[in-house]
Amino acid sequence: MATKVYIVYYSMYGHVGTLAEEIKKGADSVEGVEATLWQVPETLPEEVLGKMGAPPKSDVPIIAPNELADADGLIFGFPTRFGMMPAQFKAFLDSTGGLWGTQQLAGKPAGIFFSTGSQGGGQETTALTAITQLVHHGMLFVPIGYTFGAGMSEMGSVKGGSPYGAGTYAGDGSRKPTELELAQAFHQGKYIAGITKKLKKGSA
Repeated sequence: MATKVYIVYYSMYGHVGTLAEEIKKGADSVEGVEATLWQVPETLPEEVLGKMGAPPKSDVPIIAPNELADADGLIFGFPTRFGMMPAQFKAFLDSTGGLWGTQQLAGKPAGIFFSTGSQGGGQETTALTAITQLVHHGMLFVPIGYTFGAGMSEMGSVKGGSPYGAGTYAGDGSRKPTELELAQAFHQGKYIAGITKKLKKGSA
C-alpha cells in the first residue's frame, strides 16, 4: 500500500500554491509515495477577494478536516499574516477538534512551508507559531534543517525558506518563487516523504 503524503495549503495570490506543486513533485519522486494536493476552505467572500486583487482559486480540491486522518504524513503551507498563519488556515485547524479528541493525528510526521511579503516578515515566526498546532495534535514536526546543503547558505541572491521549511517572498505580489526556492521546496517534499515512508514501514 502506498505511503500517503497530503500537502494541505492556503494560497491567496498563488505563491504558496506554486511551492505546494513543487513539494508534491519532490514527494512523488520517492518510490512508494503518493502525494496529494489539498486546499483549505476560503473564509473571505468573493467580493472582498476581488477588492484585494486575489486571482481565482485553482481547481485543487478542498479538504475536509476528517480527511487529514487518512494521510501518513502532512505538509502544511500558508502565507504569513503578522508573523503567524492566516485566519483561513487557523479556522481550518480550529475545526479539527474531533481529530484532536481522538488523537487521530498523533504520531504523524508534519512539515511546514510558507510565504512572506518581505525579508524578516515572518519566515521563522510563522513556522514557530504554527508548531503549537502540531504539538496539541501530537504530530511530529519535521524541519528540513540544513539537509538542503549549499542552497541553505546561498548569499548571492534573495532566498526565502529556513531550517523550518521551504519559503518564498511575495514582495508586492509580482515576485515569483525563484529556481532555488523551488528546488528547496522539491527537497522538502522528498525529504519528508522519505521520513514518512520509513515511519510507516517501522510501524507496520
